[in-house]
Amino acid sequence: MTDTPGLPEGYEFSADTDRVDVERVHRWLSTDAYWATGRPLDQHERAMAGSLNFGVYDTVNGEQVAYARVVTDQALFAWLCDVYVDPSVRGKGVGTAMVGAVREHLRPSGVRRVLLATHDAHGVYAKLGFAPLEHPDQWMALYYTSPEGHSG
Repeated sequence: MTDTPGLPEGYEFSADTDRVDVERVHRWLSTDAYWATGRPLDQHERAMAGSLNFGVYDTVNGEQVAYARVVTDQALFAWLCDVYVDPSVRGKGVGTAMVGAVREHLRPSGVRRVLLATHDAHGVYAKLGFAPLEHPDQWMALYYTSPEGHSG
């Protein structure tokens, strides 16, 4: 638990993976997140195991209200992903404060670049210093097709 600038009163940020409500986060992502719809629980658990995991929790009942995951070597590169805020607390600044806290959590490691992909939240991330790639023509991706026939 840390003091988190911008986090509304009654909520706390944590980088403790053991606090993450895995089933709740999986339900959020697999049923309500366009990038993870249908993600199997075992795949979600493997993704969490290879990542840093962050949450925001209600200080009264301990319930998790937001989640973010970072894939990183903790030296040079990080990818922020699976950012999700429960609909019941959206619009209160919880997500923005959480991403800001994740950014500050990564800062001491010396990571030089944090990437993310978003379909519709560019403005939210821009407030926290994220910007379009300077040289998108230098980046490439390898896409595997899933057994279901789609990439991603």
